[in-house]
Amino acid sequence: MKEESKNLAVVILNWNGKNWLQKFLPNVIQFSEEAEIYVIDNHSTDDSVEILKSEFPSVKIIINDKNYGFAGGYNEGLKKINAAYYCLLNSDVEVTENWIRPVLNLFEKDSSIAAIQPKILSFNNKKYFEFAGAAGGMIDNLGYPYCRGRIFDDLEEDKGQYNDETEIFWASGCCFFIRSKDFWEQNGFDERFFAHQEEIDLCWRLINSGKKIFYTGKSEVYHVGGGTLNKQSAQKTYLNIRNNLSMMLKNLPFPKLIWLIFFRLCLDGVASFYFAYKNGFSHLWAVARGHFGFYAQLPGTLKRRQKYQKSHYYQTKWLIFKHFLGGKK
Repeated sequence: MKEESKNLAVVILNWNGKNWLQKFLPNVIQFSEEAEIYVIDNHSTDDSVEILKSEFPSVKIIINDKNYGFAGGYNEGLKKINAAYYCLLNSDVEVTENWIRPVLNLFEKDSSIAAIQPKILSFNNKKYFEFAGAAGGMIDNLGYPYCRGRIFDDLEEDKGQYNDETEIFWASGCCFFIRSKDFWEQNGFDERFFAHQEEIDLCWRLINSGKKIFYTGKSEVYHVGGGTLNKQSAQKTYLNIRNNLSMMLKNLPFPKLIWLIFFRLCLDGVASFYFAYKNGFSHLWAVARGHFGFYAQLPGTLKRRQKYQKSHYYQTKWLIFKHFLGGKK
């Protein structure tokens, strides 16, 4: 049975993250007067739940019976929360004063907006954008995600260049506002993804169904990043490769799909040697595992294809070549 809630539920998924909760929850509580705050504990083995009960009595706790991953953990926990809007917030995010109101204003102004993200800056270097979301997610014609303010590993300094409110392709999962109605109409995140790019897949499905994804620079948060899997993790490489291919197969129209998937598999093979050189041999094997994982998911992925897929989904072409060969930052 779902609990009664305010119009907005700020929901933090936690797994063995007691230090993050102690560091950032006080800030979330201070600046979230318009929201009910929840922590979904994803079967932690530390004393996160005890700390929540003793130090943060105003926070509501939902305990999952096992670790469902990021995607499944939210799907499972959100079933028990009743609110018009969810804000899915990473535990390693510092929010700021008035971070909620600009987002709610956008939702109230346009009913076709399904999901919104704020400006996401680096907690460790607050003048720069943060890897996971920056100033709103985009995608190129080969299915490579990037952000305004971040292309691959290159980050821009925040000089007010993205203080706008604009439509984007995907909103970052580290601070992801979404109408609960739209979340459940899409059956939430694809739990097979476990973690990484599940929010891009959900946004893509929303766009295919006629909804909009937005960014607002009037709201700011600061993200530490890498709290569970850092950028150099071979497991992260595996999940990103597998999930990106499955996401494209689910959401692209078939005329483009055949050549694009084949081309991406070839590019991944080339990229695996770059990953191995930069981060170690385990990343080369992670790319291969990502491909095998994609093949294993094929039957389920094909079943999850929507009735309609839009042909015009990308904002730029050939980003990987423009970046690595042409120096585009």
